[in-house]
Amino acid sequence: MSVVRERDAVAHRLHGSTFHSFVAPSSGSAELCAWRLEVAPGTTGVPHRVSREEVLLVLTGELTATIDGAATTVRRGEVAFVPAGARFALDNTADAPATAWVTTSVGLEATLPDGSSISPPWVR
Repeated sequence: MSVVRERDAVAHRLHGSTFHSFVAPSSGSAELCAWRLEVAPGTTGVPHRVSREEVLLVLTGELTATIDGAATTVRRGEVAFVPAGARFALDNTADAPATAWVTTSVGLEATLPDGSSISPPWVR
C-alpha cells in the first residue's frame, strides 16, 4: 500500500490556484491522478476544455463551476462532474479560500481559449 503524506505532495501554481499533486505518473500511478486544489478568494478561473473526465469534491468553502455554459455553486461535500470534452471554468467569488479534491485519469489535457493546449505537471 502506498501512502502519500501531505508534506510530500508537490505544489504547482497556475492562474491564482495551487494544485497539490498526490497521485500522478511522476509518483508511480499508471491510471489515475489526484490533487488537492486551493482556490484563492476572488479568483476567476480560466475557461478550458478538458480531454478527460474530472471529479471535484469541494472540501472547504464554495466554488462556482461552469460546465458547458451552465454555472452552479458547489458547496462543501458536493461534487462537480466534468465530462470529457466539456468547457469548464472554476471561480471562487467568496471572500474566503476554497479547496477541492480532484481526480482524473492519466493523459488529461486542457485546451485554453486561444486554442493552445497544456498538459499540467500534476497529471504527468
